[in-house]
Amino acid sequence: MTTGFELDGNAMAGDLREIFAVDLTEAVATCAGCGRPSAVAALLVWGPAPGLVARCPGCEDVVLRLVRGPGRAWLDVRGAVSLRIALPEESVAEGPA
Repeated sequence: MTTGFELDGNAMAGDLREIFAVDLTEAVATCAGCGRPSAVAALLVWGPAPGLVARCPGCEDVVLRLVRGPGRAWLDVRGAVSLRIALPEESVAEGPA
């Protein structure tokens, strides 16, 4: 039995906007092939055409792919088990004085 209720993807809009507004090169991708965690900045990248392919520095499996087109981008992260993204600390809103 579920205790929540079903929403559509718009319920994640604020969280996704916050995540994709940070520097993802600092994010840690865990390789689906060997399980090695690596900062995105430490992945081995081939490209640029037709897109960028980032491979694990341990086993050289593809971790992510990024392809850009006019007004669009495709990000494929199926080679990562997870992508740990550090978020800036939330500022505490002050109430009325």
